[in-house]
Amino acid sequence: MKLFKNTLAVIGGMSLVVLVLLVFKVMPILKQLDEMDPRAGEMYLNIVNRIVDSQSAMEALVVKVPVKEGVTAREVDNSIRSIASELNIKHVGDLPMYKEVEALSGKPYRYTKIYLLCSAISAASMLDFNDAFASYLPCRITLIEDKQGKLWLYTHDMDLMIYGGKTLPPALKAETIKVRDTILKIMHRAAAGDF
Repeated sequence: MKLFKNTLAVIGGMSLVVLVLLVFKVMPILKQLDEMDPRAGEMYLNIVNRIVDSQSAMEALVVKVPVKEGVTAREVDNSIRSIASELNIKHVGDLPMYKEVEALSGKPYRYTKIYLLCSAISAASMLDFNDAFASYLPCRITLIEDKQGKLWLYTHDMDLMIYGGKTLPPALKAETIKVRDTILKIMHRAAAGDF
């Protein structure tokens, strides 16, 4: 009986030590979670669901829009440039990747063009908050012909920037949402062949 009591005492003591360690380890984590955007949990759950559905982490971190049947790559190209100008986001460059692949390989390659768009003041505000935002700059839209010949527009899912970490200051959050919405407007309108 004495051995049983001693065993229970040791187990109780170890449990208390583990509990104290957990409190000291978990409390700072809970405090940090409290500083995260209120939508962070929902956003991360969405990403996990998209990873499971698509079997691809990359697929889960992008927004893609199908180009309307009959709308050509040239029309989408013209639309992106025109709509970006209309919505006051600067077209700072593009990369016709398919041409580079063709030049290097000597073989035709499916249409793939990356458009670089930027609002310099918004970008500076994002960098002032966190230098890691540089990985999303400038905003990119990629027009790609899939292996079946269908055109698609892709961009980063900017919700990760907006909701995925420490709550953004209200003005920066509003500006980042505005940039995200502008990129999505460009994509949806260009996919429909709108100018």
